Amino acid sequence: MLLGGCAQLPLPPGEPSFGAMGDAPYTEAEIARVDAVIDQINARPLEFVVHVGDIGSSATACSDKWLLERKAQFGRIRHPFILVPGDNEWKDCKDPLARLRRWREIFCETPGEFCEHRRWESHGWVFVTLNVPGHDNNVRHAEHGPRMEAVLSLLRNAADSAQGKNGLMVFMQANPFFTLPRDGFVSLREELSALGRRMPGRVVLIHGDTHLYRDDEPLPGVRRIEVWGSPVVSWIRIPLTTGAGLPPARQQY
Repeated sequence: MLLGGCAQLPLPPGEPSFGAMGDAPYTEAEIARVDAVIDQINARPLEFVVHVGDIGSSATACSDKWLLERKAQFGRIRHPFILVPGDNEWKDCKDPLARLRRWREIFCETPGEFCEHRRWESHGWVFVTLNVPGHDNNVRHAEHGPRMEAVLSLLRNAADSAQGKNGLMVFMQANPFFTLPRDGFVSLREELSALGRRMPGRVVLIHGDTHLYRDDEPLPGVRRIEVWGSPVVSWIRIPLTTGAGLPPARQQY
């Protein structure tokens, strides 16, 4: 289900782009709507597709059955597919660390610590996935520190790789600007702010979590795109350019 094991599909001449979605399906009714989204995605020439996490509600996503069903469903996508873990799949479960281990067993090609963290390049952009779950990044628990050390290290290394290229795109589940009831994103925002100063206009953060489409600049030099989420089941197509900067994301319905 992750990029490394998917065959690259040739793109016809024209504008290269990729698809992004998140926070769905939450209900049985939304499963069919996700199938319709997959049909739309399969009809487009895309470099890859990223789901930024929460592939079920907190009432459903803590079970192997639901995760395995979603793996089969997203297996219908004909493009390389990358999945980011969301809070509903592990942090909000009764035994969070056990569920995170199980997520890795189901969705990582080679299960292991932080196997959900991925990095790749396409059309002059560096892409990275980070395990940063909403709403508070599990800030009060012991696993938060080691995971965030890995997150920040990967982010810095990816930014170094993006020097002299078009830029860096970061995928994660959490909205790091939603800080209630606890703010678990201070170090991450500080790092993103530093990258915005270092690479102004060439850092793009793509996330879900709060379920509302946004395309703005919450930190100087950092563009943020939030995907729609349940009850809106949709996706966005994000064009890639050969120069610095990125055209507007294109919502698909």
